[in-house]
Amino acid sequence: GLSLIFLALVSAFFLSARPGDAGFKLVESFTLVLPAQPFAQALAVVLGALGAVQLYRGFGKWTNVVLAFATAMFVVGFLAWATSGGSFNLTGMLQDTVTRSVPITLGAIAGILCERSGIINIAIEGQLLGGAFAGAVLGSLYGPWVGVLGAMAMGVGLSALLAVFAIRFRVDQVIVGFAINFFALGLTSFLSQRVLTPYPEYNIVKPFTPYKVPLLSDIPVIGVVLFTQTYFVYFSIVAVVVTTWFMYRTRWGLRTRAIGEYPQAAGTLGVDVLKLRYRNVWIAGAVAGLGGAWWPIGTVGRFDQNITNGRGFIALAAVIFGRWHPVGALTAALVFGLAEAIQLKMSNLDTGIPSEFLLMAPYVVTLIVVAGFVGRSRAPKAAGQVYDASK
Repeated sequence: GLSLIFLALVSAFFLSARPGDAGFKLVESFTLVLPAQPFAQALAVVLGALGAVQLYRGFGKWTNVVLAFATAMFVVGFLAWATSGGSFNLTGMLQDTVTRSVPITLGAIAGILCERSGIINIAIEGQLLGGAFAGAVLGSLYGPWVGVLGAMAMGVGLSALLAVFAIRFRVDQVIVGFAINFFALGLTSFLSQRVLTPYPEYNIVKPFTPYKVPLLSDIPVIGVVLFTQTYFVYFSIVAVVVTTWFMYRTRWGLRTRAIGEYPQAAGTLGVDVLKLRYRNVWIAGAVAGLGGAWWPIGTVGRFDQNITNGRGFIALAAVIFGRWHPVGALTAALVFGLAEAIQLKMSNLDTGIPSEFLLMAPYVVTLIVVAGFVGRSRAPKAAGQVYDASK
């Protein structure tokens, strides 16, 4: 409720102070025009009313829907303020949102697979970074598809370290995760400086070009946003669908959720808890490695030091925001992708906002999401707990 009131005040005193029309280009022949100032004033009234209702009696089961609607409208108001007197390609920004959600989506899937199994995976950042490095080197030498496989193998290797130390030696899982992150950062930075810099031919990848899905890519707006993308976008959507199906419709998924909630009970019913945890952590590593390959093979065509830039930790926030559900994690990844796409778009507009503040946008959104959902989301009960088969 207070958040909605705050957004209403921002709309009333900040967004409504800039007159002019904002143009949102959807297709070549159509541009949606919004009067920035009247829209911001109307938005302030609506957000204020929603905030008052939320404080007075709440929206019950519709709370998340109302919050999503209010957030979306505020984003539109902010974009109208930033674009007043001009126009920009809204469809292109939405396409960029979907593209930039890929590593966060795949990293979040990796986190869900681990935490649903009772293993806290703080090492997503390191797995993404290792996958990016392996994908760049092998992709440069043998082609992008070999680079993708190499990135997944690197992710499996780093996840194997997590599994051995967390499951076999029962080391604190959070400490192991951070250790793997620092190890991956140090190793890739060292190899980048010592190998890739003197031998640049090892760091030139021909990235995937966008693939247009026949017929579907011809749909206005949606066709460009969803069906004119690189293979990585399709990989991430398939990963969400497959993980959701197997997690909630198969015996493997039932056992995975059981060992993440009540491993002792699952063990007494004949489930090999340790074996299943090992297997799921390895699968999670492959998914995270695939997410890391997105940087050199899906976008920039090369590896740079610390190229992931904290996206693994944003993926952890997506796990919490998505309530440990693949579809929820995809939604969260799109939110973070939108924040990054807006930040890039704002840097090209004359908003008067310092570039340093714009660079903070994805991380500020992460803090807001974690602060708002960490207390209301329930993690698997056995996440982080050591399993002892003898008890």
